[in-house]
Amino acid sequence: MSDVVLKGLRKSFGALEVIKGVDLHVASGEFCVFVGPSGCGKSTLLRMISGLEEQTSGMIEIGGRDVSRAEPKDRGIAMVFQSYALYPHLTVRENIGFGLSLARRPKAEIAEKVAEVARVLQLEDYLDRKPKALSGGQRQRVAIGRSIIRDPQVFLFDEPLSNLDAALRAQMRIELTELHARLGTTMIYVTHDQVEAMTMADKIVVLNGGRIEQVGAPMDLYDNPATPFVAGFIGSPKMNLYEGETARALGAGSVYGIRPEHVTLSESGGLWTGTVRHVERLGADSIIHIEATGLGPLVARVEGHRAFAPGQIVHASPIDGREVRY
Repeated sequence: MSDVVLKGLRKSFGALEVIKGVDLHVASGEFCVFVGPSGCGKSTLLRMISGLEEQTSGMIEIGGRDVSRAEPKDRGIAMVFQSYALYPHLTVRENIGFGLSLARRPKAEIAEKVAEVARVLQLEDYLDRKPKALSGGQRQRVAIGRSIIRDPQVFLFDEPLSNLDAALRAQMRIELTELHARLGTTMIYVTHDQVEAMTMADKIVVLNGGRIEQVGAPMDLYDNPATPFVAGFIGSPKMNLYEGETARALGAGSVYGIRPEHVTLSESGGLWTGTVRHVERLGADSIIHIEATGLGPLVARVEGHRAFAPGQIVHASPIDGREVRY
């Protein structure tokens, strides 16, 4: 078993408390993603699990064992960072096997394990290359391979794809998800990108200001956001949110929300009337930015071939039952 359990975890830097009492259970074999804006505490939380940062109070258990005061090397974890941190003078083969070489494991054992890791990560054709001869995605796979070879209980990923371009990030999301399916190892992954969280996670932990806002499966958070913060953070484009008198006029207590994909547009009639300000054509979809009377800015997501233009008067309506109210 490789469950990760956090109990009352807190972290302060002097008078500043950055993690404010976190309780969480990551089940064995889960792909769990910590997501939130910059400064929310997600990387600090990951570093405490790894042992690179000492908690002020609380308990960390990995595989049923209290590791709260254990050294990183004794926690059964492997960590992959944003930077690849490869040795430039070593080949891919030597980089992957470096930890085992340092531990003076038999050469035959190292060769066998390196070959297996290279097969899993599709690096077999690159084993004799130096890092400078690899693409960014290949370098990141080598960094992951160096962790896999240690056979850890838990993998920790700290924004590992943020240095890659958009196409490589999309490719690596698929590769990491497939890798998790093959290994079945518990993985905890930190990102500020809610698209990464939605497309990769079994479980998402949304953090805000050092606290957990909501924990759940991706579509649970999308369909049933527990707080206005989660509603506005999960989903792309972000949810339309209205507060105060506008929210109360729409039947909400303090906040009313509707996702762009749940707004219908018509040229003949609807609940709201507005003027198109801008159109983003994405191919299959178009994002329509509207200045709506009585609402203010409203964003709608429609089928890409529908013809809307700046300055056009349109009528918008929410799809019944898809609104959120707080």
